[in-house]
Amino acid sequence: MEHFLLSLAAVAVLGISAQWLGWRLHLPSILLLLVFGILAGPVTGFLQPDELFGNLLYPFVSLSVAVILFEGGLSLSLKELREVGGVMTRLLTIGALITWLLSTLAAHWILDFNWPLATLLGAILVVTGPTVIAPMLRHIRPTGIVGPTLKWESIVIDPLGAVLAVLVFQFITLAADSWGDVALSLLSTMVIGSLAGGLGALLMVLFLKKDWVPDFLQNPVTLMLVIAVFTAANLLEHESGLLAVTVMGFAMANQKLVSVHHIIEFKENLRVMLIATVFILLAANLRPADLADVGYLSIPFLLALLFLVRPVSVFAATVGSKLTLPEKLFLSWMAPRGIVAAAVSSVFALRLQELGYPGAEKLVAATFLVIIGTVVVYGLTSGPLAKRLNLTQAEADGVLFLGGRFWVRRIAKVLQEEGYPVLVVDNTLHNVLAARMEGLPAVYASVFSEAVLERVNLAGIGRLLAMTGNDDTNALAALHFAPVFGRNQIFQLAPEEQRLLDEAAPHLRGRILFGEEVSHMRLTQHFLDGWVIKKTRLSESFTFEALTSHYASNIIPLFLIAADGKLRIFSPDAQLNPQPGQAVISLVNLKTDPPAVMPA
Repeated sequence: MEHFLLSLAAVAVLGISAQWLGWRLHLPSILLLLVFGILAGPVTGFLQPDELFGNLLYPFVSLSVAVILFEGGLSLSLKELREVGGVMTRLLTIGALITWLLSTLAAHWILDFNWPLATLLGAILVVTGPTVIAPMLRHIRPTGIVGPTLKWESIVIDPLGAVLAVLVFQFITLAADSWGDVALSLLSTMVIGSLAGGLGALLMVLFLKKDWVPDFLQNPVTLMLVIAVFTAANLLEHESGLLAVTVMGFAMANQKLVSVHHIIEFKENLRVMLIATVFILLAANLRPADLADVGYLSIPFLLALLFLVRPVSVFAATVGSKLTLPEKLFLSWMAPRGIVAAAVSSVFALRLQELGYPGAEKLVAATFLVIIGTVVVYGLTSGPLAKRLNLTQAEADGVLFLGGRFWVRRIAKVLQEEGYPVLVVDNTLHNVLAARMEGLPAVYASVFSEAVLERVNLAGIGRLLAMTGNDDTNALAALHFAPVFGRNQIFQLAPEEQRLLDEAAPHLRGRILFGEEVSHMRLTQHFLDGWVIKKTRLSESFTFEALTSHYASNIIPLFLIAADGKLRIFSPDAQLNPQPGQAVISLVNLKTDPPAVMPA
């Protein structure tokens, strides 16, 4: 009994530790999860998932994958679909078929798999990994449509790839007697999955709209419906559940009748735990003998996937598209495999072994070696490649504003007019609509939601200015975005009371914005009193010292624009030394405006 308890505790400790360590070291967490799992399982033999869960292991994995894909569906928006729909459709059809074909050939010729097993492995490797791609994209922040394209492809291809693998499995095990049976099964999967997912979303929206579920039960009821939809769809048509939960998430995210932000946040937290648990269990369930069987042949097989299969599929699928050559090259170098590939291969290998199929034990080992290889290679090289291709800014000077009060919008508008990307995030609809009317990009969302990171295009955005009237909200936002932008690019307004600033630990808040006495209340009052934002070009005859001396207490320096166009923010701990040729954006009281001869 003690061993089982210790094993369960080890799964949780190893899984969350790997996630945390990945964040600290800026490494893909899936890589550390696999390493920890392999060390706990095949290497030391401490963790034995088969003994721990028995026959419940793969049902648990299947349900976990369902919840993860539902959460992925919640991050898909129709707006992005209109932008990437054409390219994404080709990648999901032409690209997927080419990936399947070439992966099958490589598995047969390089790994020496027989044709049926090679065909099944090729189908499994069609899927990429949203659990891996999303953190990579968040770190790289690529420009253009490559980011949304990769996100959509990784989420949608998972259920489609799983369905393809099921059809191949049915065919090679003689569950289907003809291609007609396979086509009928595919059609049935699509119809049942779509209808079940749509019905689940409709029921959940109805529950929320009619207030049939109290607030404290809305997240549990949603989870219950996701599991019920997944199970019911699978009972009606094998493996249609993954498609059903993805459709359910997509439908709920894009309906306008009720808000689902609180559900999204709950699922994000649940997803982190499930990913950690599933990857530890699947990696620990590998057997050393299976890894040895694939051995050195996995290296040329991996090279074939990296340098042949993915590039050929992307370039063939994007012929005639508006994508530039750098964008195509970046898409060609981003196809890490993830949790769905691991789960599907593990389930099918078990069933093939039960049927006495020769070589089935190699299926899982080959898949996991591909997962490890693609995560390592893409995780370490995709960022530098994006910079090399000029698809990400070396230093993103854009600003993410938390809060959308009228004076925050004025500050954002000034920066936008100077050519810097800006984005306003607020959970007050009035402020968001007002920002959009003024031509500012604005998002109606909680800044703590993962949706802000995954849905919103943060290309060009490199810092956060937390400017709400709630100091705790500003501090929490600073902690939330520190891993995204770096702690030195996180700023927040000073609290109204100086003692709160003195008592707060520096690592639990952002850098003070503008000045220690520049609070939300003070800025609001200045704008109400008629203070305006003014840009002043410094010169030898009118220096920064002259500017501040003239206005005395009637000026608050906000931003410094360097000669090379770099944007800097005034802060008590910032050692800014404005020089002639640079420009200062300040909040000033025009009643003490200097003579007209001053450079504008």
